[in-house]
Amino acid sequence: MISLLAALDARMQREAQLTFFEYMVLFEQPARTMQMSALAGRTAASLSRLSHVVGRLEKRELLARNRIPGSGRRTTATLTEAGYEVVVAAAPGHVAAVREYLIDDLEPRELAALRRIGAALDAATKRKQPDAGTAASPPPEAPTIHSGPRHTAD
Repeated sequence: MISLLAALDARMQREAQLTFFEYMVLFEQPARTMQMSALAGRTAASLSRLSHVVGRLEKRELLARNRIPGSGRRTTATLTEAGYEVVVAAAPGHVAAVREYLIDDLEPRELAALRRIGAALDAATKRKQPDAGTAASPPPEAPTIHSGPRHTAD
């Protein structure tokens, strides 16, 4: 898992000039605005780490933060039009990287096992961290992986 995440991060930086975590922060906002605490849960980040990254994305005008009126220190992060364009442009490369590094070399039974393992891990971590956010769904324009492995003739 560590080498997969490192490869995805390196490719994202090379192709989209974003870290993998920055991409996830932008990608996890299908409604374009989300409370920072919810975004932290969806990206499995501390509020401190998220705040630092959102600050960098704000400087690039990809996100904007707004304080929620009332008591407390509640803040939303809003995906700007430029941020949305970056996510839409980066998504096909990210999907291609996931296919290349993980999906394409798996046989159908291995892919089915990976789905079961992923679901079990997701359920276990949610049980152990009840304050974690819910699973994310991609923006409508973001490509998703639907097909099984590709095999080429030798």
